[in-house]
Amino acid sequence: MKKNSSVVVDLLLLLLAITVLTTPAFSDLVLSKVERRIDVTSQIARVTKTLKRGKRKAKRFLVVAAFTNVLQPFPEKITQRDIHLVMLQESAQYLSPYVVESQSLSIKLPNARIESYTKLENSKVQGSEIKYGPYKNLAQYSYAPIVVHFESKAAFAVAERLVREIEVSHWGNVQVTEHYNLVHRGAQLKGEFSRLEYQDRPNPQGVSAFRHLLARLPPRAHSIYYRDDIGNISTSQMQSDSKKTELLIEPRFPLFGGWKTFFTIGYGLPLSDFLFASEGKRFLDISFGSPMIDLVTEKLIVQVVLPEGSKDISVTTPFAVKQSHEIKYSHLDIAGRPVVVLEKNNVVPDHNQKIQVYYKFSNINLLSEPLMLITGFFVLFITCIIYTRADFSISKSSAAYLAKLQWDEVLATLQEVQNIIQKCLAAHDKLEASLRDLSRTGDIQTCKATRKSTDSLLKDLSKELRPLLAALQSFPSASQISPKVEELVAKEKELQEKLMARHTTVVEGYEKKSSGRDIENRIASQQQKIIALRQEVDDLLEFIDEI
Repeated sequence: MKKNSSVVVDLLLLLLAITVLTTPAFSDLVLSKVERRIDVTSQIARVTKTLKRGKRKAKRFLVVAAFTNVLQPFPEKITQRDIHLVMLQESAQYLSPYVVESQSLSIKLPNARIESYTKLENSKVQGSEIKYGPYKNLAQYSYAPIVVHFESKAAFAVAERLVREIEVSHWGNVQVTEHYNLVHRGAQLKGEFSRLEYQDRPNPQGVSAFRHLLARLPPRAHSIYYRDDIGNISTSQMQSDSKKTELLIEPRFPLFGGWKTFFTIGYGLPLSDFLFASEGKRFLDISFGSPMIDLVTEKLIVQVVLPEGSKDISVTTPFAVKQSHEIKYSHLDIAGRPVVVLEKNNVVPDHNQKIQVYYKFSNINLLSEPLMLITGFFVLFITCIIYTRADFSISKSSAAYLAKLQWDEVLATLQEVQNIIQKCLAAHDKLEASLRDLSRTGDIQTCKATRKSTDSLLKDLSKELRPLLAALQSFPSASQISPKVEELVAKEKELQEKLMARHTTVVEGYEKKSSGRDIENRIASQQQKIIALRQEVDDLLEFIDEI
C-alpha cells in the first residue's frame, strides 16, 4: 500500500540512527528492545518507535513519524445510514536488518468497535487498543502482516490546495487570509442524499459526514470572518481566552465522502506579538501550517507579504520547503510589496511550527504613504483654488474675441431681418384674407381700407430693413451671407408688388361688376408668379434660419 510519510519529530535523530546502525562496524549489532505505538484515532497515523541497543550502556533512539493515506475506506462506497469503516495494513513484527531480541506493537483505535483484526500469537484487545507481542529473538527482516478493520468517526478532511496569505503592516497589524479547497477523502456516498433524514437524525451512530471544523487561532486574533463565493457564512462560533482563540466553522452543507467545498477565513493579529528585531533586522515569527485540527494539506502555499521597501529578505524554516519571490501591488504602492512564497506538499498538523522571515526596513518608508496622501490632497486643493480664482476667458483685445463679437452682431442682425420679413409675410396674408372677405361679402370699401393700412405697414417695415442691410454689408464676416439677405429682401419686395397688383385687379373687377370667371382669368398669370415668389422667399428664410 502506498504511504506518503512525513517525519515531523527528531528527523535528524532518525537519520543518525540509520547511519550508525548500517555501518560495517555495527552490522552484527542486536537491537535489544523495540517498542512501537501506532495512533489511528484520526485520519493521520502517528507512529512512535523506541529503539534500544545494548544492555549495560544502552542507547535509545526515539522516532516519531506521521503517515497520510494509510487508512483506506473499506468498503469504498457506503450509504447515508452506514457506519464509516477503514482498514489499516501493517506488520506485527518490526522490519529490520538486525536481530531484535524483544519487540512489541500497540495500535490505538478511535473506539472499541472493531470489525476484525489479524489474530497472532500474543495478540489481544484491550478496549480500543490492540496489542501484539512481545515477540522474542526475531530474525533479520522478520515480517508478519496484519490487517485491522475498524470504525472511524474522524473527519477525513483534506485540503487539496491551501493558500495562506500573511500580510505584514507596520501600522500595527498582521492580516492572515486562508483560501481552502477542501474534500472529504472518506468512503464515498452511495445513492442520493436525503436532507430530511439527515436533519431528522442529527447525531446518528456511524454517520460518515462531518459538519464542523475546528481552527485554533492565536490568542489575540481579531476581525475574524468566514465566507465563500456566495458571501459571508454565519454558521460559526468563536471562543477566546488568554491562551488561544478557537473558531468552530460549519460549511453550508454536510460533507460526505468525495464531496468538496471552498471557503475563506481571515483574521487580524497584533503586530507586536509576531514581529521582533534582531541584529539590525526585523523578523516575523509565525506558524507555517493551517490552524485546522487534524487537517491534511496536499499542497500548501504560504505567501508572506512584506511592507514596500523591505530588503535583504531571508527565511528560516524547520524543514525543507520550496521558496520563491514575487511582487504584489496594492493601494498607494510605487515599487510594489515583496512577497516570499513558500510551498510544501503533504502537510500535516505537525508541520504547524514557527518560521522566521528576516528583512530590513527603514522607518522612513512608513511616511511614504501619508506623504503621498497629503501631497495628493494639497495638489487637489491648489488646483481647485486656481480654477475658481483664475480667469480663463479669451482676452477682449484678441482677434478671436473681436471676431466672436462681430459674429454675434451678425447673428443678431440676421434675426432682426428675419423677424421683419415674417411681419411682411403676415401683412401679405392679411391682404389675401381681405380678398377672400370681398368675394364672400362684396364689401369693397373694407377691402380698400385693408389695402391702405397694409401698404402703410409694409412701407414702415421697408424703412426698418435699410439700416440692417447696411450693417450686414459692413461686417467682413457676413460677406457670404449679405447677398442672400439682399436677395431675400428683393424677392419679398417683388412679391409685395405682385400681391398689390392682383389686389387692385380684383377690386376693379368688383367695382365694374365683372363675373368671377372673368376676374380669375385676369389674375391667373399673376397668381402663378406669386406662388413661385412665395416659395423662393420661404427657401431663403430657411437658409438664413440654418445660419
